[in-house]
Amino acid sequence: MATERLSLEDVVAIDVHAHALNSAHDCTGDEVGQAIREDQAKRWNSDLVNIDVDGTAEYYRERKMMAVIFAVDSERHRGDVRVPNYEVADAAARHSDVLIPFACIDPYRGKPGLEEARDLIENHGIRGFKFHPSVQGFAPDDPLAYEMYELIAEHKLIALFHSGQTGIGRNEPGGGGVRLKYSNPMYYDDIAVDFPDMKIIIAHPSFPWQDEALAVARHKQNVYIDLSGWSPKYFDDKLVQHSNSLIKDKVLFGSDFPLLTPDRWLQDFAKREFKDEVRPMILKDNAVRLFDLA
Repeated sequence: MATERLSLEDVVAIDVHAHALNSAHDCTGDEVGQAIREDQAKRWNSDLVNIDVDGTAEYYRERKMMAVIFAVDSERHRGDVRVPNYEVADAAARHSDVLIPFACIDPYRGKPGLEEARDLIENHGIRGFKFHPSVQGFAPDDPLAYEMYELIAEHKLIALFHSGQTGIGRNEPGGGGVRLKYSNPMYYDDIAVDFPDMKIIIAHPSFPWQDEALAVARHKQNVYIDLSGWSPKYFDDKLVQHSNSLIKDKVLFGSDFPLLTPDRWLQDFAKREFKDEVRPMILKDNAVRLFDLA
């Protein structure tokens, strides 16, 4: 039985980092994607890696949470079949009380990718775009990527960038071709300068570049940080310190669902030294303002 739809007043937290790993349609033959999910399930000890977008919506609704949801388009570089952006957008429209849809398009798709992005923005309610330069295999300052950023900035939407190390490829020769350097947050300093109308979220504690991420978020008005992908018990003390003070209005709750769950994240968040007045800002208030939900 479905849980009753939520109002914004009902929402206790907004998770800005949830993955759509599975299509509701038949994906037989996606051997690469299946291998990635099996590795993720083992590494994170998670039984949620096969959940689809409708199931994700119900998961968050039961917890009185909203979530930004997106797939990752790494077909060209990694060979896995992407969950279609249109499927994510359609599911988010059905579950608009809990899901905020982002798209992910490899900049190397060129003109067809730009046309898809524009259609998703203008006709399907997409609120932003996720980029994972290391897994997608592109430098964030690539001219093809800049064409995508121009479209995002034109509509004053949000770009969420992976930062720091990733577990994807770690068990493969040469890291599966995943180049960590593409996820250095200093790239996003240049992008913030070049696209001041585009809000940027630097995802994850940015190991080994945490100081760089904090510096960019402090200096650039259009740059935010999400805290996804790591249990808060492993956060660098400097990240907690800045979240409590200099960038307290720019830090966002994110889990990395379905790998790190919001349940686990929140349990560990409660044990870290975040100020009482800052906790609701991180969990909900900053995201309400960023996404103009009120």
